[in-house]
Amino acid sequence: MSYTQALRRGNNGDKNKIYPEDTAVHMWYRFVLSYPPHLVREYLQSFGMTGDHVVLDPFCGTGTTLVECRKLGIPSIGVEANPVAHFATRVKTDWTPDPDGLIKHARAVAAEAEERLEAEGIPDETLFPALDSHGPTLRTPPADQVKLLLKDSISPLPLHKTLVLLDCLRERADERYQSHELLALAKSLMFCISNLHFGPEVGVGPMKPDAPVLAPWLAAVRAMADDLCRLEGRRETPSTVHLGDARSLLSAVGRGTVDAVITSPPYPNEKDYTRTTRLELVLLGFIQNKADLRALKKSFVRSNTRSVYKEDDDDTWVSHHAEIQRIAQAIEARRLELGKTSGFERLYHRVAKLYFGGMARHLAELRGALRPGAQLAYVVGDQASYLRVMIRTGQLLAEIAEGLGYEVVRIDLFRTRLSTTTREQLREEVVVLRWPGKGQSGLHG
Repeated sequence: MSYTQALRRGNNGDKNKIYPEDTAVHMWYRFVLSYPPHLVREYLQSFGMTGDHVVLDPFCGTGTTLVECRKLGIPSIGVEANPVAHFATRVKTDWTPDPDGLIKHARAVAAEAEERLEAEGIPDETLFPALDSHGPTLRTPPADQVKLLLKDSISPLPLHKTLVLLDCLRERADERYQSHELLALAKSLMFCISNLHFGPEVGVGPMKPDAPVLAPWLAAVRAMADDLCRLEGRRETPSTVHLGDARSLLSAVGRGTVDAVITSPPYPNEKDYTRTTRLELVLLGFIQNKADLRALKKSFVRSNTRSVYKEDDDDTWVSHHAEIQRIAQAIEARRLELGKTSGFERLYHRVAKLYFGGMARHLAELRGALRPGAQLAYVVGDQASYLRVMIRTGQLLAEIAEGLGYEVVRIDLFRTRLSTTTREQLREEVVVLRWPGKGQSGLHG
């Protein structure tokens, strides 16, 4: 690494970027705003983790912590409620496929899909995207699934071609390669095939009349195969990921098994994490209807108003926390002052309490999985999403943890980021905790 590169990597703007030498496996499928592998390495080193320890990520997302642990030979466990992210992590920690066999099988599937499309008069290219009036009827998912998709998130022609490719993948399924091939399609849907664009939030860009499907999918498969070749000899480190709720993880993780936690839970804002992956959730068959979507949202810590339900009661965990109650009251007072009356705005004060209550539930449950002396790093960020009332997430999380018997070691500044609502720089921090191993006490303890 050059001197200039080293200097740049210390800059605030570069701290959340993935380094070129870290892209292997991490880029198979990755949330745009995921924290970077180098941050995981920093805390693994600080905590003294080796192959004799076990690291847990209870909000493992698309697997940054687990992949980095596997690269370094450190056993790891993940818990994730979103089935797409859980699937991505499971695939990204499976380095068993033969690279040549994977490419050979994918090419055969692509050839079959291309033949079917050409028989319908639909080449997989964008030079002549418009079909004449006598062209084939384009396929769509069942009506219940279409209702779940973000409007215009994928154009009719790329959608049809994607469904044809999915048919071929299922009909020619080889269990050695199918999961990796499906994850490659999920990545291609996000960044090449769909009309989605990703910034701080997921949105829908201009409609593409057509987009190639087979070429970007094969490119994603080839990238996987190239990484698998480079990882030869590093396939033995155990890594497991469970689909589940971080607020009730003991049945999956087990008691007294974890030496360290490195994670980034959701922040209290209006980001609906099911929207980010909605296209993959539907097209890959993880959810079929609104009931499935509702059940999925109920397994999340409540971090946005779109996942709040009448029966939710996590807020009872922080009913005596004065600062959280003050923040909730300030949000509601600001809403009334501004005359905001939408259903979502009326829930802002409630979701602030539900979020921190859910995190308290998680931290209380987690105590049983930790070994005495376990070290923890929680990457969280300040927020002002709710009518510009400041929420110091890291400080509040540290106070909740201390009330549950954890030791607060320190709060590290990771970087600052620009608030889209206030245009101020907000702190993104790493709350570093230690579990001393004493009897469980504190909130609801």
